[in-house]
Amino acid sequence: MSYYLSTVAIYFGVDLLAAWGLNMQFGWAGIPNFAFIVFQAVGAYVTAVLTLGPDTGANAYQHYVLGMQLPFPLPLLAAAAAGGVLSLVIGIIAMARLRRDYQAAVFLLIALIATQVISGDVGLVNGSNGLAGVPQPLAGPLSSLSLSQYQWAYAGFVAVVCVVTLMFLRRLGRSGWQRALRASRDDEAAASALGLNVAALRLQVFVLGGAIAGLSGGLLVSFITAWSPGGWGYAETFAILTGIILGGVANNWGIFLGTFLVQIVFVEVPSFLPEFGYPGLIDKLEWILIGFMWLTVLLLRPRGIIPERRYKAGIDAAPRGQGNVSRV
Repeated sequence: MSYYLSTVAIYFGVDLLAAWGLNMQFGWAGIPNFAFIVFQAVGAYVTAVLTLGPDTGANAYQHYVLGMQLPFPLPLLAAAAAGGVLSLVIGIIAMARLRRDYQAAVFLLIALIATQVISGDVGLVNGSNGLAGVPQPLAGPLSSLSLSQYQWAYAGFVAVVCVVTLMFLRRLGRSGWQRALRASRDDEAAASALGLNVAALRLQVFVLGGAIAGLSGGLLVSFITAWSPGGWGYAETFAILTGIILGGVANNWGIFLGTFLVQIVFVEVPSFLPEFGYPGLIDKLEWILIGFMWLTVLLLRPRGIIPERRYKAGIDAAPRGQGNVSRV
């Protein structure tokens, strides 16, 4: 039971980081990034190749680039950087002079193309076989711990990363920069008329969200010690987005709740259930349930379980008849 609970805790922390990253893009700026899983996959791949070592000797059966053995936590930092850099490149291409509905189509196409290219390129990412044998961080210094104890230690590290990320997001959420993003999300024309550089704001938040995605991917691959293109399909983005919509778009605690319900209760927990029916039935039922949940929430409670806080301007009493605008 301890092994099972620690595994679920780690998955939840990784999924929560990913949801917060996507929420920055979709919830704060209204960017329909249906290729979000690509940035998480890049972070996972970078972490893997920076810890596996050369693709010779024991790793000669698989092919990949770089092949380094950097000490912890440098691979995770590189994963975040890789997610941010890829977001910058794709953001410049996909968000340039395109309406949001067209952006959604472009991002979805990017996810589909990336999956096909990565699955077919053996020299770059070992093709559809993916990578195996990724070393777990600090496994040597913590070798005295049992498997269950190590997993709880790693779950604690993931929790620390989540807390630091939440503090960072809360600080940004109270800034004028975030309010400018929300203004551009709600009314792009009005935001531009006020002098806001909408394109630059969206690119900035897109890069930050991509960096968090890369970090979450690095944490995940360091735990499961394997990477495969089949585990990073475009449908995974919709699972993350469902948790955001269910919990409450642009609300960090709502996303916490929504991610727990979707990614843990409806995705992870059923994977530990005994098989019934024909093989693969549980996986198909999970996606049917996720799709039904998304439609139900959009129909009955489109703002989610814990909606985004509404802001309104109030005028406080001030000397000489002048008002002071404040948030109520």
